[in-house]
Amino acid sequence: MVKIRKEKSIIGKIDSMSQRLVIMLVFPVFVSLVFMLLYAGRYHSAIKRMETIANLKTVVSEKIPESVWAIVSGKETVAESKIYTTIHDVHETLQQIMGKADDDDSLSLVVADRTMQTLENYVDQIRDNIEEERSVVENEEVLNEIRGVSSLVDSMLNEYIAKEIESTAKRSATIQLLILITAVGEGIFVILAWYLRNRSMKQTAAFVKRPIDRLEEVTTRLAEGTLDARLKETEVTELRNLTISVNTMADRLEEMMEKSHQDERNLRKAELRTLQTQINPHFLYNTLDAIVWKAEAGEKNEVIQLTGALCDFFRISLSSGADWIPIFQERKHIEGYLTIQQTRYRDILRYEIDIPDEIGEYYILKLLLQPLVENALYHGIKNCRGGGTIRVSGRLVENMLEFSVSDTGTGMTEEQLTELKERMKAGQPTVSEGTGGFGLVNVNLRLRLYYTRQEGLLIESGRTGTTVSFRVPCRTREEITEDESVHSR
Repeated sequence: MVKIRKEKSIIGKIDSMSQRLVIMLVFPVFVSLVFMLLYAGRYHSAIKRMETIANLKTVVSEKIPESVWAIVSGKETVAESKIYTTIHDVHETLQQIMGKADDDDSLSLVVADRTMQTLENYVDQIRDNIEEERSVVENEEVLNEIRGVSSLVDSMLNEYIAKEIESTAKRSATIQLLILITAVGEGIFVILAWYLRNRSMKQTAAFVKRPIDRLEEVTTRLAEGTLDARLKETEVTELRNLTISVNTMADRLEEMMEKSHQDERNLRKAELRTLQTQINPHFLYNTLDAIVWKAEAGEKNEVIQLTGALCDFFRISLSSGADWIPIFQERKHIEGYLTIQQTRYRDILRYEIDIPDEIGEYYILKLLLQPLVENALYHGIKNCRGGGTIRVSGRLVENMLEFSVSDTGTGMTEEQLTELKERMKAGQPTVSEGTGGFGLVNVNLRLRLYYTRQEGLLIESGRTGTTVSFRVPCRTREEITEDESVHSR
C-alpha cells in the first residue's frame, strides 16, 4: 500500500501559530473589555440618574413652593402655574429612575414618590380653598405644609444621591480590581505566548531547514559536476515546485552538457572547414595563374595589385590564429577577395562596399563577410547571364552592428530557400558536395555559437537576387581581451 505524503505549508504553519498567539493575547483583553464596558455602562447610568435627581431637587425645593406661593398670593391661577404638570413630571421621572436603580438605592425614591402624592393633595386643598373663597391665612398654612413636604422630598432625594454615590464608588473599585486582574492575566498570557512562539518558531525552522539543507546539498553536488544528483519529494508545499524545478534543471543540464559537447565538436569542424575553404587550392592556382598572365602581358601595376590583394587575403584569413579582428580588416579582406575575383570575372562582376570608417575599430568574429560574398558570387552572379552586382554594407544601429551582403543574381526558389533554412536551423556544417550553401550554414553556426544568440543569418531571396544579413553586438578591443582572459581561466 502506497503511503501518501501529506504536504504542509510554511505559510499554513505560520498562520496557525499566529492565530493561536492572537487568540491567547486577545481573549483576556476581550473579556476584560466586556466587563469594563458593562461596569462603565452602569457607572454612566448612575451618573445620569444622579444628574436627573439633582435637577428634580431644584424643582421640588424651589420651583413647586414658588408656584404655590404665586397661586396663594393671587399672581397666577392654578391653571396658569401648571403646578400639576410639574408634580406629574416629577412623579414620572421618579418612576423611571426607580425602574433602573437598584432595589436598595430606590427605597428613598419610593418614599419620595409617595410624599409627592401628599404634596399634590395639599395643592388640591389650596385649589379648593380658592374656589370656596376662604381666607388667605388658611392657604398660607397649607403653603407652609407644602414647604415642609418639599423639604422632606428634597432630603429623600439627597439620601438617594448619597447611596448612589456609595454604589458608584464600589463599582469604581471593582473596575480598578478588574483592570489589575486583567493586567496580571495579560502578563501571564504574554509570557505563555512568548514561550509558545519560540517553540513554534523552532519547529517551523526545523520543518523548513531540513528540505533546504537537502536542496543545498544536491545543488552543491550539481555545481561540482555530479549531474545524477536528485532531490526526493518534500512535504513542504512551497518547496515542492522548487524541488521539481531543480530535478528538471538537473535533467536538462545533462542534456545541455551533451549538446554542448556536440556543439563544440561542430564548431571545431566549422572552423576547420572555414580555413580550408579560404585556402582553396583552385582559388590559389587561379590567382597565381592570373598574376603570371598579367606579368607576361607586362601589366606591372595589375601584378602588384593582385599580389598585394592575395597577400592581404591570406594574412587576414590566418590573423595569427586570432578569432576576432577589427571591422576595417574584415573590409580589407573582402576587398582583396573581390579584387582578385574581378580579375577573373571582369565582365560579369561588379561590387560596392559601404562600410563606414567610424565603425572600423569595432571587433567582429573574423571570416563572417567573405563566405557570404563568395556565396553571392558562385551561387548568384556567376550563373546570371550578363553578370550582376554584389553590395556589402555595414551600419551601427542602437549599439548593434548590422551587416548585409546582397546580389542581383538568379536568387533561390522557395523550395531551395526553405531547404537552406532547415539546414541552418539544424546547424549541420557538413553537407554533400554540390548542394551549395556550405558557407551560409557555417557562418550561421559560428554566429550562434560565438555570440550565444538564438538568431543567426536572415536570408531573403527572389527573382531579383538574394540578401543575407545579420546583427551582432558592438564589441571593443578591451571587451574582447577581457572575455578571452575570463575564458582562459
